[in-house]
Amino acid sequence: MTGAAFLDLTRGVLAVSGPLRQKFLHNLLSNDVESVQPGHGRLASLMDARGRILALMRVLVAKDAVLLELPADRVAPVRALLEHYRVGAPVRFAEPPLAVLAMLGAGARECVTRAGAELPELGPEAHVETTLGGAGVRVSRASDLPASALVVHVAPESIAAMRAALQGAGAATLEAAAFDALRVEEGRPLFGIDVTDDNLLHETGLIAEYHSPSKGCYIGQETVARLEARGGNVNKALRGLRLGQPSVPGAPIQAGAKDVGRITTAAVSERFGPIAMGYVHRDHFAPGSAVTVAGSPATVVALPFPQ
Repeated sequence: MTGAAFLDLTRGVLAVSGPLRQKFLHNLLSNDVESVQPGHGRLASLMDARGRILALMRVLVAKDAVLLELPADRVAPVRALLEHYRVGAPVRFAEPPLAVLAMLGAGARECVTRAGAELPELGPEAHVETTLGGAGVRVSRASDLPASALVVHVAPESIAAMRAALQGAGAATLEAAAFDALRVEEGRPLFGIDVTDDNLLHETGLIAEYHSPSKGCYIGQETVARLEARGGNVNKALRGLRLGQPSVPGAPIQAGAKDVGRITTAAVSERFGPIAMGYVHRDHFAPGSAVTVAGSPATVVALPFPQ
């Protein structure tokens, strides 16, 4: 994707403060957050004891708090679970009123800079506080999103001015359908759409990004370790599909007359035509496997789609 475009994300932020905040989160989340320095971050999962994913999040370590960016409808249940595990730990929780916006495209950083922000080159999940459209914002590199994405945290009352500044700097508004096509092409699933609390981390293909193999115990660690010892073998896995015709989320994936999976996101790509992302049973999830969707031939492909 050339140029730059933005869209609103349905996400919220949970702030965790207190002197032992990183150690506390490190003991619960799937990735190493204790060693992260201010201005940097990690992707991480919060799981239940069976290894089922309760939330996928971006963990941003700031000077005085750790910010958990996650789907808006998961903020309250994640906070409740963290408070349950807090026991006597000196940590506190707050939900700062923030809107979350994504900037995508090869020109995203240049566009944000033209709009007035001071923005250095950022590594994955690195973040800075700056000013955009006259408002104080936090900008993070977002490796969980496609197209060289940046994520911006901004106060809700300032988002209109920020959008205007971005449009004045040449950014377009990205439609949801185009966003889905980019996500499918690059194999970037979203929690609540492609990942739910029915899924294991190994099924999603995100294990390398959201999990540290060298850290100690955390919630769900036994399930992850057991699957790692078995070579990561699971009964179903998230895959891409090249479709014969456009489809819709929820459509069954079939081999013969048997259902072997279900589509989670469907899109029409400028490069690949009709495509989709969904879970496919292990008997058919090898790249190149022939399946059907709504009676039309389809082919299983590895994620991200081969360029």
